[in-house]
Amino acid sequence: MARRRKPFPLFENVEIIDAGSEGKAVARIDDKVIFVPFVMPGDIIDIQVTKKKKSFYEGKAMKFHKLSEDRVEASCKHFGLCGGCKWQHMPYEKQLFYKQKQVVDNVERIGKFPYPSIQPIIGSEKQFYYRNKLEFTFSDRKWFTEAPKKEGEKNPNANGLGFHLPGMFDRILDIDHCWLQESPSNEIRLALRDYATEKGYTFYNARNWEGLMRNVVVRSSSTGELMVIVIVLKNEKEAIQDIMSYLESKFPQITSLMYVVNEKKNDSYSDLPVQLFKGNPFIMENMKAGVEGEEDLKFKIGPVSFYQTNSAQAYNLYKKALECAKLKKEDTVYDLYTGTGTIANFVARSAKKVVGIEYIPEAIEDAKENSKINNIDNTVFYAGDMVKVLNDEFITANGKPDVIITDPPRAGMHEKVVRQIMRVNPERIVYISCNPATQARDVALLTEKYEVEEIQPVDMFPQTHHVENIISLIRK
Repeated sequence: MARRRKPFPLFENVEIIDAGSEGKAVARIDDKVIFVPFVMPGDIIDIQVTKKKKSFYEGKAMKFHKLSEDRVEASCKHFGLCGGCKWQHMPYEKQLFYKQKQVVDNVERIGKFPYPSIQPIIGSEKQFYYRNKLEFTFSDRKWFTEAPKKEGEKNPNANGLGFHLPGMFDRILDIDHCWLQESPSNEIRLALRDYATEKGYTFYNARNWEGLMRNVVVRSSSTGELMVIVIVLKNEKEAIQDIMSYLESKFPQITSLMYVVNEKKNDSYSDLPVQLFKGNPFIMENMKAGVEGEEDLKFKIGPVSFYQTNSAQAYNLYKKALECAKLKKEDTVYDLYTGTGTIANFVARSAKKVVGIEYIPEAIEDAKENSKINNIDNTVFYAGDMVKVLNDEFITANGKPDVIITDPPRAGMHEKVVRQIMRVNPERIVYISCNPATQARDVALLTEKYEVEEIQPVDMFPQTHHVENIISLIRK
């Protein structure tokens, strides 16, 4: 007979003492930390443990005995279920405080290197409606937030269009209103959901890999241009024609209307053909120049192009990075993990030459196009694995960099890349990161030859725990 597992404990009257990683808050019981979502420091709650590890617990709030004096009412009705904006119950000044603290904690606990005073975090002017891109998922298994119907009553419509529930690959929270992207993002999503339901088009089932409607992506720009990409499972031409014609007539402000047929078992579509139905195969974004007196920069954004999702804060991030680089007109700059060349083109007018390296070939083509659009002729771009590309032969061919700017993905830089940067020995390094933990790890290695000159956090994603950070280093 199988042994019955001992039930997880319930802890009562526990005070939340800190804001932790992944948007969860922190409590402590004896020698163990407990991570709890959707609560904040100052709350006193009962916690039901849901996961037990050797050094920590995970749990959920079962009862609130006292609410934090700092708590505010969340604007979004989906708060507490949707995993996107876990800090909406926290005043913005407190969000900034804990993001700044996150940077300090990672520098001290992981990096353990000497550093000057960390600059106050640069907050976002917009705390809502700041994103220029959202992707929504169709599902025939939406999450019901109300009690089931009584026996004998008709089953409710289970079709939904919204975001995945945290930890559930096959369940979607049907979103009424999302506070992250400006109009007409919500209107497009709701109209498409209702039209597809009315016409009887099937919604995707992630368990059985069936159902026509898979995803919809809405991208907007400060220029007023609007891109919508509908992603379907099968090339059902009549249905696709009907859906796209409906969107074209219902939302004439769409300047780029496209669709993708994705028969794969995952939602990624960057490797698939994107079919243009109406308008241009891109939208244009403008950004102020980093050098006073220069013309604004223009960036062409295609359906799979990367562009910072908070356009206004992207300018503040790049401007600060440029200040940290302290470029001279005779400098050669390497921009590692250049993406579509936004940083490379932003700093190009301040340097002699900028060399961009990126893993994705399509992104490099976008980078070259963006240089051409802005009449920038001192940039060169290369596609390939950073570990393999950034070698001695490459340095000889392109010139030794005076400054390296690096903006890697969340995983940070491969140790071989860090070691190669130190062999290249530029005068300055500007390290931009969306993950202060991996950044601190990498900078700890760099401090063998470099000292930290400045640390500047930037809030790119209000209402979330995510924080961007810049660390500038100078050769010892």
